[in-house]
Amino acid sequence: MPREAYLTTLAALVRCYQAFEAFSGSHVRALGLTPPQFDIIATLGNTQGMTFRELGERTLITKGTLTGVVDRLEERCLVRRVGLESDRRCTRVELTPEGHALFQRIFPAHMDYCRPAFERLSPAERAQLDAGLDALRRAFTDHQTANQAATDPAPTE
Repeated sequence: MPREAYLTTLAALVRCYQAFEAFSGSHVRALGLTPPQFDIIATLGNTQGMTFRELGERTLITKGTLTGVVDRLEERCLVRRVGLESDRRCTRVELTPEGHALFQRIFPAHMDYCRPAFERLSPAERAQLDAGLDALRRAFTDHQTANQAATDPAPTE
């Protein structure tokens, strides 16, 4: 496939993500959090917590940034670190009661803030967008899986 065949899609995807980040981020900052802090609070909401590894896999935060963001949320008494008895090398991050209260207040408010933008699309447009994004995600993960299989060393006996 020639490069030009997918550059338009890639550019549209990037512009959409940037527009969403600007739109969402302005509201999140008005709620008193940074976008990465909101990402962690929203991800931990309605859970018993998760390990740093799980949190890194489920958020948009890079591994190097994650610790600092958790540190700042811990300073605000919104999260706490809990060692796992089953594996003392792992630490679970969980919301404190203050963090749960914040999640209960800001998550629905942010969803209400975002809803009008999504409602500008018809149900058919949203379904088509969902299907297209899911197909693109599968293409990325399938390609990554194939590349890893091709580069993994063969098992030795």
